[in-house]
Amino acid sequence: MMSALRRAAACALAACVALTIPGGLAFAQKAFPYATELRLEAEPMRGSKRLPWLQFSESGAVEIDLWCATGRGRAVVVDRTITIMPTSLRDNQCSAAQLEADKDFLSKLMQVSAWRWEGVLLVLDGPEPLRWRPSTN
Repeated sequence: MMSALRRAAACALAACVALTIPGGLAFAQKAFPYATELRLEAEPMRGSKRLPWLQFSESGAVEIDLWCATGRGRAVVVDRTITIMPTSLRDNQCSAAQLEADKDFLSKLMQVSAWRWEGVLLVLDGPEPLRWRPSTN
């Protein structure tokens, strides 16, 4: 009985210490997922199976594959902030609806300013949060 009380007290003390250290729970946050394909958590557009995906490298390069367009960009990740800037995109032969969706999505992607984990999803925060599921293969 006494050892169970000591164990409970030790756990409570450890939790209090973790909460009082600046950024105490930040260490529990997962690292940024470099070299991992990230698929947008969304439904495909009607008539297509394609979903946007991103893949970041630690050097700052980012592969961008949208509803229609594909290309490259640059990304700067510092602590919990992120900036994404497309550098070269080419439009594939797609419908006007897909091209318009790419334009709107690219605008949202360029307004992203922070990142965080929400369970297994990487959330890129901006005017509208964009949720990404890391590839598991």
